[in-house]
Parts: sequence; C-alpha cells; structure tokens
Amino acid sequence: MGEKVYGLLGRKLGHSWSVPIHRALGCPDYRLWEVEPEDLPAFLSREDIGGLNVTIPYKREVIPFCQELDRGAQAIGSVNTLVRGADGRLRGYNTDLVGFLTMARRAGIPFAGRKVLVLGSGGASLTVQAAARMEGAGEVAVISRTGPDNYENLRERHGGAQILVNATPAGMWPQVEEQPVDLALLPRLEGVLDLIYNPLRTNLLLQAQALGLPCSGGLPMLVEQAAAAEERFFGRAIPREKTEEILSGLWQDRANLVLVGMPGCGKTTVGRALAQISGRALLDLDAEIVRRAGKPIPEIFQTEGEAAFRALESRTLAEVFSDRNGWIIATGGGAVLREENRAAMRRSGRVYFLRRGLDQLPTDGRPLSQGADLGEMYRTRLPLYEAAADMAIENDTTAEETAARIWRDFCAYSGDQRP
Repeated sequence: MGEKVYGLLGRKLGHSWSVPIHRALGCPDYRLWEVEPEDLPAFLSREDIGGLNVTIPYKREVIPFCQELDRGAQAIGSVNTLVRGADGRLRGYNTDLVGFLTMARRAGIPFAGRKVLVLGSGGASLTVQAAARMEGAGEVAVISRTGPDNYENLRERHGGAQILVNATPAGMWPQVEEQPVDLALLPRLEGVLDLIYNPLRTNLLLQAQALGLPCSGGLPMLVEQAAAAEERFFGRAIPREKTEEILSGLWQDRANLVLVGMPGCGKTTVGRALAQISGRALLDLDAEIVRRAGKPIPEIFQTEGEAAFRALESRTLAEVFSDRNGWIIATGGGAVLREENRAAMRRSGRVYFLRRGLDQLPTDGRPLSQGADLGEMYRTRLPLYEAAADMAIENDTTAEETAARIWRDFCAYSGDQRP
C-alpha cells in the first residue's frame, strides 16, 4: 500500500487550526478532509487511512464503521479519532476526554463535589458530562434549547451552579458577538470553560474574566486531544513540554497585539518599533479609517461630526479584528469609548494600555485634543482604557525600549486565562 492518509474529517473545516498543530507534533502530511454525508461511507472504507481526527457533524456517525471502540468512546458514545491498524480494522477512540480534563486542570478548575452546568447536548457535551462525572462532580445538568432544563428556566432550576461549560457553537467565529448565557444569572460560579478556540476569547470568557473567575478557552483542549490522537496514530509518546510549547506558539501566532491609549501617547510609533522587533505587520486603525473614507480625520469630524466618525471607527475595527491574526494594531485614542470595540479588541488577542504624561501629549491634527481639557478627557477615558487592556505599560522612555518591554510580556504569555 502507498502513503497513508492523515487529517481532520468533517464537513466545513475552514475555521480549523488542526493542520499547524499536527504538523508541529510531527505529522507533515496532515490535511483537512471535507466530506459530505452521502460520501462518508465510501471515504471511511478507504484502506489507506492511517489516522483521522473527527469533528462535527461526524463524531457519532462514524461509530457504525468502526470494528473496535476504546472504553472512552464506548462510554461517551462519541469518536474523535480513527486509526486503521495493520490488520485493516478501523478503531475509534475519544481523545477529547483527556484534552478537556487537561484544559480544566490548567485553568485550576476542579469538578469534585461541584454542580456542573453543561450548555449543549451534542457530541462535545457528552464528553464534558463524562469527564465531570469521572472527576466526582456532585451534579451534572445539561442545558438545551428544548429540553426540560433550558435557557428559559436556567436561573430558576440551576442558579446555584458552580462550574459552567459551554459545549455549543455560540460565540464561535464568525458569530463572535453571540454569548450563550449571561453569567449574572449564576452568582455562585467558581469557574467557566468554553470549548471554543476561535476567537481566542469569547464574550463568555470576557465576562468571566471581568468577574474574576478562573476560565479557559478551548485551545488547550484542542492541542492536548491532538497530541493524544498522534500517540495513537504512530504509537509514540509526546511529552507534555511539547504540547505546552505548541500551545504557546499557536496562541502567539494567532493573537493580535493591540495598543490603546490617549491621543498622542505613542501608539503608532511604538507599533512601528514592535513591527521591527517582531517581524509582524502593523495596522494603524486611524490610517485605515482615512483610507476607507478617502479624507483625513479632521475633515470627517468637520463635515460629518463625531457620531459619524465613531460609527465608521466601529465598523472598521470590527472588520479588521474579524479577519486578521498575528498583527500589531494601533487604535485611535477614542476607540475604547464603545463597549463593542473593547470586546472586539480583547477577543482577538492581548491589549496594552500605553500611559504617557499629559504634558507630553501632542494635539496637532487631533480634533478632540485641540482646545480640550486633556485632564478631563483622561479621567473620563481611564476606566475604559483599563477595562480594555490586559496590561498597562508606561511609555516614558524610547519607543524601542517600550516596544521591547511589551514584546517580552507578549512572548511570555500563552493564553492562560486564570485571573
């Protein structure tokens, strides 16, 4: 037989990050296999299958084609890994289980004795339910749209839940503004887990962080389940250090580095220095607005007013953050004024607030700074800059030195979302 087939089996896979993960794990021929339901039987009959990961909508549908299932797949009723052995038999495994448990442990979220609320009832939910019970959860409740436990009676029936797990696609790219539930309905929460990994931080996780709750997105689960699958593909152990290295590298490759701060605080200048250090592309949001509008910002303010400018700023910002990964993005001084803008920044990566003394802020070419009380503007905007930012940096030295401090912090961060 010729070369073996390895990859991810699903229907719509444009959002998947599996290829770079598996190639980093040592499988250079890993690829995406988009298969329609009517073609699934023929595809799974291929004798050249070496190893496949399985994603929605096929985690249950592949089971009848397996000659053997491991204990996890049998218990959960869901398969995410297929291996065709030398004897030609197709074996099904569930490595999502170990991936999910690793994700929870990294975030410091225990299940023992807790009431666990699982959003969604599909294949991913089955894995979460099994994992929570394995870890000694006191109670596991499943919330669905139409079942006896649903979103309408969630607070009444399950307001005392301590751990929340989102196993639905609500909030997944491209519907990034969706949020499956308001955490204010669950005042006793101790931790939040969201299986979504794109965007890096969903609105659900942003709210959890604002509440000071331990939380994690699905990227650690994605990497760990991939490593467990590779071990079954090739019969070799993958050390934990390797998965942590891949997780950190993947987060840094995908995350945007975002700069916020007062007009004239040096965002564009520091952004250029960061681009030199990192080799990343820089996008200046104000320059992008000028390009789209075909006129300078002072003219937009003069002819259309601030409200029209802010609307254009929000549209531009949303589009920029929806289709760019791994960029440096310098925002305008007032980009933090709208909550949806702050959320878009934080969903896409790590945000830095550049501080600089008010006496050092130039006002030329800045419509709102000219003739304004900068002290009052700063007092008004300070809580918004702080709400948007993951870290504040004093820009009190050269742009190169400030950029170096930011880059060191960014490279040391691996997406761990413990408060």
